[in-house]
Amino acid sequence: MMGSIQSGFEMLAFLQATGFQPPAASTIANSVDQLYYLLSGITIFFSVLIFSIIFYFMLKYRRKAPGEEGTETHTPMSLELTWTIIPSLICVVLFVWSSSLYVRNGRPPVASTEIFVIGKQWMWHLQHPEGPREINELHVPVGVPVKLTMTSQDVIHDFYIPAFRVKKDVLPGRYSSIWFQPTETGTFHLFCAQYCGTNHSEMIGWVYVMSPTDYATWLAGGEKTESMAQQGGRLFSQFGCGDCHAGDTAKRGPSLAGMYGRPEKTATGETRVMDETMIRQAIYNPGSVHVPGYQAIMPTYAGQIDEEQMLQLIAYVKSLGAEERINGK
Repeated sequence: MMGSIQSGFEMLAFLQATGFQPPAASTIANSVDQLYYLLSGITIFFSVLIFSIIFYFMLKYRRKAPGEEGTETHTPMSLELTWTIIPSLICVVLFVWSSSLYVRNGRPPVASTEIFVIGKQWMWHLQHPEGPREINELHVPVGVPVKLTMTSQDVIHDFYIPAFRVKKDVLPGRYSSIWFQPTETGTFHLFCAQYCGTNHSEMIGWVYVMSPTDYATWLAGGEKTESMAQQGGRLFSQFGCGDCHAGDTAKRGPSLAGMYGRPEKTATGETRVMDETMIRQAIYNPGSVHVPGYQAIMPTYAGQIDEEQMLQLIAYVKSLGAEERINGK
C-alpha cells in the first residue's frame, strides 16, 4: 500500500508538470493534494486487491461438476481481526490528517490582509480595506496571508480558486470566510462553483498575484478613494449612529469603541463574541442581540443599508480602538 501512496505523490508532480492539474500556488495546496492522492492511492489499492481476490476465488472454487456441492468453511478469528483492525486504523489516520488540515485551513493568521467579497448574479464584487474596488478580479501580494470575508446579495454562490485549493460557499444573509497565502506570482482562475442561475458560467474572473512592491504600486495607482473604514465612518454619521453609540454619550446604546472581538452578554443571557455576524444582526435585527442595561429602542436598518455599506460599517467598527471615541466623522 505504501508503494501505491508513493506512486500517487509521484503522479501528483507529473500532473502538475504537464498542466493536467492546476499549479499548487498556495501554502495549503500541496497538503490538500497529498491528502487527495492518499485517498486515491488507498482506494485504488483496495479496489485492485478486492477484485483480484474475487476473481481468484471465482476461478479456484468454481463448480467443476454438475452435482458438486461446496464444503462448509469457518473464517478464522485472525482473518476477522485483520479486516477489522486495518480499515479502522486507516480511517483513524485519514480522520486525524483531514481534521488537522481542516482546522489549520480554517484559522487565518492574525496578520492576514482582509478583503471583502460580495457575490451577486452574476459577478464578484471585491473591496480592499484601503478602498479600491474590483469586479471579477482580485489583486493580492505574494507571500502574504489573505483572508476573504464573503457574503451574497441574492442566492448561494461559491468562491473557488483551483490553484490555491480553496473553495467556500458564499451565502445570503450571513458571512463566511476563507484564507490563502500565495507562493508564486502569476494569474490564476477564479470561478463560482455553485450553480446560481442562467449566467452561472459567466461568473468567472482572475486572481493576480504580484510582488509586494508591484502590489503597493497597484494600490497607489488606482482611483483615489476613501478606505473602507472611512466610508463606514461617513455612514455611521449619516445614519446618526453616534447619537446612541458615541463613547462619551453612549447612554441609549453601548459604546462601540474596542468592542469588536470582545465577548458580550445579550439580554437573553447568551454570551457572544462581537464579530461580523453579530454586527450585521444588530443592524438588521437589533432585538435579537439586545445588550442588557440599555432600552431596546434601536430601529432596524434592513432595506436601508445594502451589503457593501454593511461591510464598510463593519470595517469602521473594527478600526475603533479601545481608547477611541466615536464622533461619527
